[in-house]
Amino acid sequence: MIRRCLAIAFFFIAVFIPLFSSTLADDVSLHGFLQGNYSADTATKNPNGGDFKLAEERLQLKLDASRGPFHAFVKADGWYDHISEKGDSELREGYVDYTANKWDTRIGRQIITWGVGDLLFINDIFPKDYAAFFSGRPLEYLKKGINAARVGVYPGFASFELIATPFFEGNTFPDPVRFHLYDPFPGVTNRSEQKPAAELDNTEIALRIYRGIAGFDVSIYAYRGFFRQPSMLPDNPVMPTRLTLFFPKLSVYGASLQGRALDGVLSLEAGYYDSREDRSGNNPMIPNSQTKFLIGYQRQIWEDFTLGLQYYVEYMHNYSDYEGNLPAGFPKDQKYHDLTSVRLTQLLMHQTMRLSFFAFYSPSAGDYLLNPEIKYNFTDHIWAAIGANIFGGGNPASQFGQLAKDDNTYVQVRYEF
Repeated sequence: MIRRCLAIAFFFIAVFIPLFSSTLADDVSLHGFLQGNYSADTATKNPNGGDFKLAEERLQLKLDASRGPFHAFVKADGWYDHISEKGDSELREGYVDYTANKWDTRIGRQIITWGVGDLLFINDIFPKDYAAFFSGRPLEYLKKGINAARVGVYPGFASFELIATPFFEGNTFPDPVRFHLYDPFPGVTNRSEQKPAAELDNTEIALRIYRGIAGFDVSIYAYRGFFRQPSMLPDNPVMPTRLTLFFPKLSVYGASLQGRALDGVLSLEAGYYDSREDRSGNNPMIPNSQTKFLIGYQRQIWEDFTLGLQYYVEYMHNYSDYEGNLPAGFPKDQKYHDLTSVRLTQLLMHQTMRLSFFAFYSPSAGDYLLNPEIKYNFTDHIWAAIGANIFGGGNPASQFGQLAKDDNTYVQVRYEF
């Protein structure tokens, strides 16, 4: 691990810093961190018999360089995974910005966040890493980067953000080797995945138009691309021998609003999911079109204590067509699915200690996720956190119910430089 991290560090220092400092940049900075992530099972062993969801050391380097209207940013990770007993690396972000008077652009690998939800995503259609989230990595690892071109235009009456993504990136889900996941075809091992090809017709386009109105931040969204979660296509729905995982076409149209109200911050968001390959709703292997809605409220109750509440609902269109074509024995999705959340945050000891509790509970599915955490900053450069992910619910096919055997306690330790 140490050799791999040092190799990555020397690569950045030897190549990128001289390049930017001598030819491109007036201002160059290099930062990063060394981090340990460890997550142990507390309910039962992994499907492979292991006791850990996560056991890794990680090095991240961030290079920031600017010259005139240009700005370059690179963020890369290298790590060693003790469970798989191998190291790896990834470029989390790497882009170049150009800023003009009333417009700017960003080209390269970038992390984009839209919408107003707290761990609930309606119009934020960009890829997520749920494996990292459920296994106890820091929350920043929930978001994945995409290779895209972004253009922002600011004419005054509103702001426009257009994103084109030629290379599809799906969500990352927990590994069935480390997590107990529901599988409708457990006996079918002959599986293949078909991602959308990097063709002009498959380029994902996302648009956001936003401005302030009466003290509220108002946004309108549009997206044309693909579902981030794959659908399963069996060669035979009754006795399948082969499965193809594919990503159906999707368009999303939505809006959000956020601002001060009722002595706190009120958030509203809605979106219509147009399932372009199954608008009739009679193909149970492809998600039906849906309408999604979210309302959230956050307020500081007393000094350094914050309460956040959310209610989220999904409504499936053409439900009778979906239900009538569902093969026997398949788990049935709900016509209405709702989810509530609460976030409690208390800062102590001159804000060097943070006690937090986040919880999801679905009244319709009866499942839940609990996430208590304690984080302490020892110095300006060193912090540690300990927390837990606790899952439950009566339905073994539901979002959190299937993870009822995957409760884990995690530890994070980071040295920043």
